[in-house]
Amino acid sequence: MTTPEMIACLAAAAGAYIIGATPFGYLAGKMKGVDIRQHGSGNVGATNVIRVLGKGIGLPVFALDMFKGWISVMLARWIVTGAGLDSTWPEILAGVMAVMGHNYTFWLKFKGGKGIATSAGVLLALLPIPLGVAFLVWVILFFTTRYVAVASIGASLMVGIVPAVLHFWRGAPAMPLVWFGAILGVMGVWRHRSNMQRLMNGTENRFTKKTPAPPGS
Repeated sequence: MTTPEMIACLAAAAGAYIIGATPFGYLAGKMKGVDIRQHGSGNVGATNVIRVLGKGIGLPVFALDMFKGWISVMLARWIVTGAGLDSTWPEILAGVMAVMGHNYTFWLKFKGGKGIATSAGVLLALLPIPLGVAFLVWVILFFTTRYVAVASIGASLMVGIVPAVLHFWRGAPAMPLVWFGAILGVMGVWRHRSNMQRLMNGTENRFTKKTPAPPGS
């Protein structure tokens, strides 16, 4: 690899980390006068923002966190293709760096979210079919258990498994993307280890439907 090509790869990786490190959940809380780290689970990801500040703020945060992953891969593709390189590995590197930036943002002393939304954005760009399967599993698990953590762990497992199944069944995606899906899946499960402990202890927060207050209350 020539020096200009190496510079292009490093620029793509650095740009992806900086994009991923933008803490939209924390910034959204600050706009409302709330330090999201001091409420709910203390996480700056979209799930805790929804829990603390509501869907009107939490869903846009989820969309922005997902966009971070997607645009990081697209930026790497643009930079590296412009340098005349095959973009597969640089795109994968950019995807990993975007998720790492979200999980360990330098803006908040290297403490961030769990990377689920940002991983979804990366997968949208690189592995759309596994993303679709993971989303379906997430929906099923969430509405049957009402635990976001259970749904996210199940979706992470699908991200790791489905690319391998597709590769050995159809010959695609390419093996580097299979390994990438496995890495993302392991990262997703690992970031939920505290949730798994709370689930075993029976202290994990569950999403419940709000019932309207009786008249006159």
